[in-house]
Amino acid sequence: MTQTQKALRLGTRRSKLAMAQSGHVADAVRQLTGRDVELVEITTYGDTSREHLAQIGGTGVFVTALRDALLRGDVDFAVHSLKDLPTSQPEDLALAAIPRREDPRDVLIGRDGMTLAELTEAAQGGTVRIGTGSPRRMAQLNACAHHRGLRLETVPIRGNIDTRIGFVRNGELDAVVLAAAGLNRIGRADEVTEYLDPDHVLPAPGQGALAIECTAADAELAATLAELDDPLTRVAVTAERSLLAALEAGCSAPVGALADVLADEQVVKEMRLRGVVGATDGSELVQLSTTGPVPTTQDQAEALGRELADEMLAKGAAGLMGERAH
Repeated sequence: MTQTQKALRLGTRRSKLAMAQSGHVADAVRQLTGRDVELVEITTYGDTSREHLAQIGGTGVFVTALRDALLRGDVDFAVHSLKDLPTSQPEDLALAAIPRREDPRDVLIGRDGMTLAELTEAAQGGTVRIGTGSPRRMAQLNACAHHRGLRLETVPIRGNIDTRIGFVRNGELDAVVLAAAGLNRIGRADEVTEYLDPDHVLPAPGQGALAIECTAADAELAATLAELDDPLTRVAVTAERSLLAALEAGCSAPVGALADVLADEQVVKEMRLRGVVGATDGSELVQLSTTGPVPTTQDQAEALGRELADEMLAKGAAGLMGERAH
């Protein structure tokens, strides 16, 4: 039958990172199905706008054009960075697979290969300028600076990985903070000067994970793609995103979350969920964690996130998020 020979069309953003991520998924789908997979490049509003993400609606702006292409039938499935997806899932689209997660941590790329401590020392009492487009990173870096008595200035930046690292290379900034996963996927992990400990800087909910989406009506494709799903990654990011949703925070709010499994000699025992909300100037943070049995269902994972969010709200988290405070 000719139908089985037809290439599957994978919708992807055009950035180097998105193309690399989608390329990995395309290879996995080719192996799984024996069918050819072609990448269909789609430009999103988030790629063309030069405004800061918080002003144009958060990271969801990267997702809309891909979802529209899916619903129009221009592509068969799409690959997103999971942290870009709004927390509510449209009924006509299926989140068919969340593959095994890459390193979820944030990293620092400092000038002359220096860590944050080394940059501070080299500044000799002056201010260290760190670039990031994320209110979440700003809140935690500034809080860290307050706590340690460091003089940091967080500078809002936009642009792809090359652009951001360029600010350091040309001397405009002392360092930039990026996601480890993105650098790993494009083969540039050797440029990292420091991995930021999640105890000090929690990543964005879902950071390091990919989402593979198709239309809910295409049950056959959804079932095929589901073979790429990693159940542990799925429950972890579901808990993180449930926390984000329960805080009623948008993608651009200063919220960090990480669910990780605690293992004893390779046997997974429990899941720990950590969450943080902070004022972007670092003056105030609400940071809590909870540990419990590893969720085995979506409902259990969502409940874990909601419970921690409720505790955070009770500690004053609402006042630290612009979206909810209005």
